[in-house]
Amino acid sequence: MPHKQFDRSDLVIKSLDERKNQINFSEKHVPLDYLPENLKDSDLELIRITAERIIRARSSEKPVILAFGAHTIKNGLGPVLTEMIRGGWVTHLATNGAGIIHDWEFAFIGQSGENVRENVSSGQFGIWEETGLFLNLAIVAGAYEKLGYGESVGKMIFREGLYIPEKEQLISEAVKNIKTDPDLSAAAIDFYDVIRRRRLKPGFLPIPHPFRSYSLQCAAFELNIPFTGHPMIGHDIIYTHPLNHGAAIGRTALRDFLSYADSVSNLDGGVYISVGSAVMSPMIFEKSLSMAQNIEIKNGGLIRNHFMLVADLAENTWDWKSNGEPPPDNPSYYLRYCKTFSRMGGEMHYLTADNRDFLCQLYHCLAESDKQ
Repeated sequence: MPHKQFDRSDLVIKSLDERKNQINFSEKHVPLDYLPENLKDSDLELIRITAERIIRARSSEKPVILAFGAHTIKNGLGPVLTEMIRGGWVTHLATNGAGIIHDWEFAFIGQSGENVRENVSSGQFGIWEETGLFLNLAIVAGAYEKLGYGESVGKMIFREGLYIPEKEQLISEAVKNIKTDPDLSAAAIDFYDVIRRRRLKPGFLPIPHPFRSYSLQCAAFELNIPFTGHPMIGHDIIYTHPLNHGAAIGRTALRDFLSYADSVSNLDGGVYISVGSAVMSPMIFEKSLSMAQNIEIKNGGLIRNHFMLVADLAENTWDWKSNGEPPPDNPSYYLRYCKTFSRMGGEMHYLTADNRDFLCQLYHCLAESDKQ
């Protein structure tokens, strides 16, 4: 017998207008001319080497993948990363579910970052109508349109709205494709159910995003750069909303994982940068590289000339390059990102730095190279 489930339909869901936010993007964002002052000479040298490897990779049309945690967005680095993709230096962006949400809230209201402690105590943390409604609706629509997780949200921001099909069209799609494309049939049924429950009218649903210039997802969609979202069920505030749809999240997130894996499959001679992601980035990378290596070996090749830089705030006292992997009784063993990437072949470096200092300095190195 199935276990009892929590009923989200009984939740008191408030508008974002009632939420106090701790981050105002216009005040928080990092300007492009920001010059870091906290980097050591050894840090600057490693960033210079990373920039050189990026330039070399792009001159050979090899990918440069940048994966990051949500604090990269919360710290206002969207404009810096936007310039990196506009400049052609970064070819693939990847983040977790929280990174998607903060970027969207910046585009929608120009603010983000609620007080978790305060709102949990009042039973209101994460239970906000606009964030839950529009992001879940974008994902359901994206699943029907065969888009990825990040692409679905980026498209909604860029278009400032969503197209709602006729319910009869969705029923027809579901029936017509049941044998030839059952995934599309199921996605059509899911979309039909959401439209029915919310009583949505067919046609274009306007969703203004007055601050969409703040959004990295929007810029990536406009420039046709993969921006993949890699969520985990129950980790993000959109799961508190009754419109949250697990099947749609699964479809869009799986497409993004396979898009990410495709970029990794071309990484020989390329660059992978992981910024402030303790779990998501190392976990998806090791599975993707294993699949890519499997096919490469099958075809008589080997992915081994990839350059990896891991940047985080945690101090690292272990010399991974000289000493290999530390024993389990050493705390460094539990730096998941270092442990994982040290096992991935290629060349791995670790940088202890604030993401603002690292990414801005890297941007300046790359921009300077264009002037030479």
